[in-house]
Amino acid sequence: MSAEAVRRVLAAGAPVPPPFDVARIRADFPILSRLVRGKPLVFLDSAASAQKPRAVIEAMTAMYEGGYANVHRGAYWLSESATAAFEGAREAVARFINAGSAREVVFVRNATEGINLVAQSWGRAFLKAGDEVLITAMEHHANIVPWQMLRDQIGIVLRVAPVTDRGELDMEAFRRLLGPRTRLVAVTQMSNVLGTITPVGAIVAAARAQGALVLLDGCQAIVHAAQDMQALGADFYVFSGHKLYGPTGIGVLWAKLAHLEAMPPWMGGGDMIASVSFERTTYAEPPARFEAGTPAIAEAIGLKAAIEYLGGIDRAGAHAHEQGLLDHATARLSAIPGVAIIGEAQAKGAVVSFTVDTAHPHDLATLLDRAGVCVRAGHHCAQPLMERFGLPATARASFAIYNTRAEVDALADAVARAREFFA
Repeated sequence: MSAEAVRRVLAAGAPVPPPFDVARIRADFPILSRLVRGKPLVFLDSAASAQKPRAVIEAMTAMYEGGYANVHRGAYWLSESATAAFEGAREAVARFINAGSAREVVFVRNATEGINLVAQSWGRAFLKAGDEVLITAMEHHANIVPWQMLRDQIGIVLRVAPVTDRGELDMEAFRRLLGPRTRLVAVTQMSNVLGTITPVGAIVAAARAQGALVLLDGCQAIVHAAQDMQALGADFYVFSGHKLYGPTGIGVLWAKLAHLEAMPPWMGGGDMIASVSFERTTYAEPPARFEAGTPAIAEAIGLKAAIEYLGGIDRAGAHAHEQGLLDHATARLSAIPGVAIIGEAQAKGAVVSFTVDTAHPHDLATLLDRAGVCVRAGHHCAQPLMERFGLPATARASFAIYNTRAEVDALADAVARAREFFA
C-alpha cells in the first residue's frame, strides 16, 4: 500500500491492512527454493506461464492417486465422484469471474483454443464476406491468426487499430475504424508485451454503439485483478489456467449463454452429443456442446485449486505489491545507460519489456540465466507489435505475487553487468 493510500485510510478512521506478506506466499511455491546454476532462482517469466503453489500440485496428485475416473460416463461411484469434482471446478470458475451461470463456462485447452472456437463456431455461423472484425496492433498471435484464417475462409475484413509511441491504444483511430460493418471487436485486456491495460469500458461502449460484439483476451489481466463478467459488458472472455497459477492444458471460454446456445459445435465426438445415428446427430446443450472428447479432468481440479488459492490471499494487496515491483523495476532499469523500456502506458500491469544497446535480447537472456534470472526474450508471439516499434525482439520481465524487490534488484544488477560484458 502506498503512503498516499495509507494516509487516506487513516483519514477515514479505518485500520490499515497489514503489508502484503510475500515471504508467506513464496513458501507456498516449492520451486522457488531451488538453485539454478548455483544461484537462487529469480523467476521473472510469469506472463508466459506462472509457477504453481503447493495447493495446486497436491490437488492434482490427490485426484490421480485416489479419485481419478473418466467423467460424465460411468455408472459407478468413482466416476460419479470425479464428475462432481470436475463440474465443481466449473462452478468455481463461474463464481471466480461472476458469470451469470456455470453453463456459460466452457473448458478449453487454453485461451488460444477459446478464441479459435469463437472464430470457427460463432464466426463461421454469423459472419459473412465483407463483415469486419476489429483488433489492435498489440494483440498476441492467438488473437490475430484465427481471424486471418476466418478471413481466408469466408472473406471477412480484418481491421487493426494502431497503438501510440507510448504503447497505448489510439482510441481516436479505434473509433474511426468502427463502422456499420463491424461485427466483432476482439482486443487484449492487457498486453503481454507492453503491459498496457486497455480502456475496456470505452471499448465496449464504442462497440455497442455500432452494434458489435466484444471478445476480450483476459490472459494477463485476470492474473493481476479480479474480473466480473457481468460488469465488463463483453460477450466473450478467454483466459488460460497456466498463467493463473494453475496447470497447463486447461483454459476457459466464457460467453453469454444466448451466444453459446446459438453457436454450432466446432469439434465433434463423444460427450458433445444428445444422440447419434448414421443419418443425423443432435447436439448437447452448452457447455457440453463445445467439450468434445475426454476433458482435462485433473487439470480442471488444479484450476479450481488455483482459484481457491487466490481466494485466500489479499488480491488488492497483491496488486499493489506487483505494481510496486513494476515501479521499482522501471526506475532501476531506466537508470542503466543504454537500456530502453518499450511501453510507457499510463495504465500498465506488472510487465516491463526492454532492450539493451550492446546486446540482442536472446544473448542478454542467456547471460542473465547465468545469474539465475529467468526472463523472456523474443517477439513474445506479437511480431506485428515488434514491427510497429522497429524491433526484432525485446527482453521481458514479468512479475507475480511471489516476486520481491530483491529479485528486481538482482535483475537490474545482472542487466548492468551484461551490458558491460557485451560492450
